[in-house]
Amino acid sequence: MEKKIRVLIVDDSAVVRQSLSSILESDPEIEVMGTASDPIIAVKKIQVEVPDVITLDIEMPRMDGLTFLRKIMAQHPIPVVVISSLTTKGTEVAMKALEYGASEIIGKPSMNPDVFFKESHIMLCDVVKAAALSKIKRINPGEYAQRQAEKPQPVEVPHPSNIASSNLVQVRPKYSADVVLEKGNANDIIVDTDTVIVLGASTGGTEAIRVVLREMPEQMPGIAIVQHMPEGFTRSFSNSLNQISKVEVKEAENGDKLYKGRVLIAPGNKHMLLKRVGKEYFVEVKDGPLVNRHRPSVDVLFRSAARYAGKNAIGVILTGMGNDGAKGLKELHDTGAHCIAQDEQSSVVFGMPKEAIKEGAADEILPLDKVTERLVQLVKTRKS
Repeated sequence: MEKKIRVLIVDDSAVVRQSLSSILESDPEIEVMGTASDPIIAVKKIQVEVPDVITLDIEMPRMDGLTFLRKIMAQHPIPVVVISSLTTKGTEVAMKALEYGASEIIGKPSMNPDVFFKESHIMLCDVVKAAALSKIKRINPGEYAQRQAEKPQPVEVPHPSNIASSNLVQVRPKYSADVVLEKGNANDIIVDTDTVIVLGASTGGTEAIRVVLREMPEQMPGIAIVQHMPEGFTRSFSNSLNQISKVEVKEAENGDKLYKGRVLIAPGNKHMLLKRVGKEYFVEVKDGPLVNRHRPSVDVLFRSAARYAGKNAIGVILTGMGNDGAKGLKELHDTGAHCIAQDEQSSVVFGMPKEAIKEGAADEILPLDKVTERLVQLVKTRKS
């Protein structure tokens, strides 16, 4: 029998500790090695046995979760999944947690967390498995200071009463993109449509997207991005990217136009589709079933790009757990679009890129630090 993923649950709520333990233990690949009601107790447990993954609340007695995360990542990096209530303060702190090295963020509603965990058990187990596969590096204090200097001022986020209930992830069949958008006919594509870039990512993607956009020239084609992220977090994420990028970055709204120098990030808990009228691109933001157990789904974005942009598009799939985006990138590739997959060495989790490569969807496999440079080259080639 293969070794199980050992998890330490750190949360001051006995209800959460019990619910999470029950859910994670139900997966044959996961073992809960212990729980702790605060980080001080967690440290003592880690000194006896080092877990493969830690699930971590943020607001706790004696030491807050963010301080604990910083100490862990600076001294003995361990994959950490932050499970935080979706409040205005919590959202800002959770964005810091991503900067400080958390593998994933899960939005925990302040009301009825036990119900949320039971309805979301597949997602919870998948996130823990993704974290266990992730490559964690030690982050030094100087890097914290640099990232804090780049951090924007706090932004307004939805009130928790508007987002807690909608964040519940229902356990449903694993649908394909067909439930949101039927596969189109590539022959319908207009040959001289402007270039557009579509990009998808999951685990490790927040930092990967940051790397790609940080050096992106201002006059690049429009870019549409799906990053698996809970509702309420994507606005802060978009605003933080906007502060460090030459291009305009915003959380997408239904009907937003996509043009040169603009990047649109799919909002959490909504699918985002690329659409076109004449030569003008715009996005449709809509509800719909989970696709590959995700909303937003990379497959949905890529399929819409295959239908409305075809060979005029450039597709990019970055680090992430699972296979969301693999089939969509293949559809895009089959229209004549140029498609790029991140390589294994630079991926936090080589799941989504690996599956896309297996599908035959990738024209190139590149390290993360070469993706922006290659995109610039491709755009220049198309203009010449």
